[in-house]
Parts: sequence; C-alpha cells; structure tokens
Amino acid sequence: MKSVGAHEVKNHFSAFLDRVARGESITITCYGTPIARLVLFPSAPDQAKRVAAIERINTNLQ
Repeated sequence: MKSVGAHEVKNHFSAFLDRVARGESITITCYGTPIARLVLFPSAPDQAKRVAAIERINTNLQ
C-alpha cells in the first residue's frame, strides 16, 4: 500500500483512480498523518456473496 499526500491526490486524482482500479490500495495523508484510504469498491457479486454468507451464519446460530 502506498501513502500519498492529499495535495498530490488532488492534482492527479484520475491517475490514482486508475491505480486503484488495478487493485492497489492508497493511503491518503495530510501532513504525514493518514486520514483516508482509497480502495477498490466491491463489485455486486462480492456483495451478494457476503450477504449469503451472513445469512448462512445467522441460520446456523438459530
């Protein structure tokens, strides 16, 4: 994971989005302090799998 200053992210946002789309996670810093993380948004199938897993867990707990 790469750390990048907020000013650099602001100036090159589309380039950072391209990197995230390729699977990289980027920590955004402000004066050296981490304040945010730019990560790939989970796709719909991933969310559906997560919901199904939670439902299975809940069913097993009952």
